[in-house]
Amino acid sequence: MIQRTKALAKIRRSLAESPICALLGPRQCGKTTLAKQFARRRSDLHYFDLESVVDRARLQNPERVLSELHGLVIIDEIQKQPELFTVLRPLVDRSGCKTRFLILGSASPGLVRGVSESLAGRVSFVDLAGFDLEEVGSSRWKDLWLRGSFPRSFLATSERGSLRWRMNYIRTFLERDLPQLGVTIPSESMRRFWMMLAHFHGQIWNAAELARSLGVSENTARRYLEILTGAYMVSQLQPWWVNIGKRQYKSPKVYLRDSGILHGLLGIESHDDLIVHPKYGASWEGFALDQILRLANFEEAYFWGTHSGAELDLLVFHRGRPYGVEFKCSEAPALTKSLQIAIEDLKLERGWIVYPGSHTYPVHEKVEAIPLSEFRLRSRNSLFRP
Repeated sequence: MIQRTKALAKIRRSLAESPICALLGPRQCGKTTLAKQFARRRSDLHYFDLESVVDRARLQNPERVLSELHGLVIIDEIQKQPELFTVLRPLVDRSGCKTRFLILGSASPGLVRGVSESLAGRVSFVDLAGFDLEEVGSSRWKDLWLRGSFPRSFLATSERGSLRWRMNYIRTFLERDLPQLGVTIPSESMRRFWMMLAHFHGQIWNAAELARSLGVSENTARRYLEILTGAYMVSQLQPWWVNIGKRQYKSPKVYLRDSGILHGLLGIESHDDLIVHPKYGASWEGFALDQILRLANFEEAYFWGTHSGAELDLLVFHRGRPYGVEFKCSEAPALTKSLQIAIEDLKLERGWIVYPGSHTYPVHEKVEAIPLSEFRLRSRNSLFRP
């Protein structure tokens, strides 16, 4: 079993600081397994799975049932009964209450109304995605890129088996998971939008263009995007704007969060398929971006671009100073004019070109090309050391 020690530490820290820890992430990313690992060997554990008819029956009178429990209470798939959020509030506000609640959900607070409002000041959030490079090991980065981070996809016995799991996942998500969240959009309409978004992966969001292609309004296209974002299928990287006298982009870049789901929607089964696909470079950008944001824990992350063509894939800040990252899927990347402009206009302290190679080398006095695996191994202090 792949160990997820950092995620376990986050849960432990959250429950030490708050009576409720919300472990949030897409369905099948490993939340249940992680929660059971966390609770292993605890004699005061009470577990409810709201996908189980029996457990839903046990919670027909949730206030009475939960008020009698002590120790650790785990409620899985809590978004299926959002009324529980209002029940938990008075329970944890009781004088001397030492019960801790670990709630697991497959939708963001923005998609499930009432979470933040009902539990404000009482809940801490831990976001969980699938596996990352630190968990699977740097030697398996190609498998992680192709198959994605969902445990069952990554651990499948064959490439075909992995792809088959992802296609079934997409179908179940559209036909079962979204309706259970109260989304009434026809599954075929959302499938078309999702597939179209896969071809726009890594590009700046253009509601008008997608709306025209789908034959819907721009507001409808935006609603579809927000639904997939709230269900952890899509991420939006916000733009950075600085007063430099140039027209800059003010719309976010959109990425499918999981590279395996992206490849499934694009019909990519193997590495041979991937390297000849038109979205090869965009796929690498999204994969490497996701891994860096998860491994380095940057609190502020943006992209930057001008209408004249200059662009920086990732802009992060450390102690108030700007640093830049560019992603290139080539064997020997060099300094680009776009990155040179970003260094000058944004006054970057340092920059990196992250590529799928094996050697680190300088391309500029402030920039080095670095393999993704090496970026993972460096500590934050060594990354930002002058």
